[in-house]
Amino acid sequence: MVEKKSKTVKKAPVKKAVAKKAPVKKAVAKKTVKATIANNKSKIAAYKPKKGEKYMSAAMKKHFVAVLLLWKEHLKDEMQKTFDHLRTKGETYADPMDRASQEEEFAFELRTRDRERKLISKIAVSIEQVKQDDYGWCESCGDEIGIKRLEARPTATHCIHCKTLDEIKEKQLNG
Repeated sequence: MVEKKSKTVKKAPVKKAVAKKAPVKKAVAKKTVKATIANNKSKIAAYKPKKGEKYMSAAMKKHFVAVLLLWKEHLKDEMQKTFDHLRTKGETYADPMDRASQEEEFAFELRTRDRERKLISKIAVSIEQVKQDDYGWCESCGDEIGIKRLEARPTATHCIHCKTLDEIKEKQLNG
């Protein structure tokens, strides 16, 4: 009987320790998922059309709206991080070289965020195009842009052929 008591006493703390470790693993997994979302513009899996599915069906539109909204949210988070960084790191250095380095770093961050601000407005235009049933169609020729191209660049407004022609023309004009 003495042995049975000692065995039950030993088992109880082991069960408690195991129960405490499980939630910690879940919390770590959640942090990993959030980090993955932050590193990727889109965590959503690529859209795979069903057999015989019409181009830009309701399911496709829903998928691309979700991709666009996730991307927009990620960009807004990055902009907020930059704002917070500029506010907290705005120290005044006595050394002119340190001050110049800090100003260069801030200027780089602001240029990056300005490009992202413009991208956010393109995302808003794309979401509006989905609502108007114009999303996914080339603005130049009216053909399908294509799912693969939209997955690579959800704000694309031209099919690959028209975009290639535009780039060739631009290259010829700029020398």
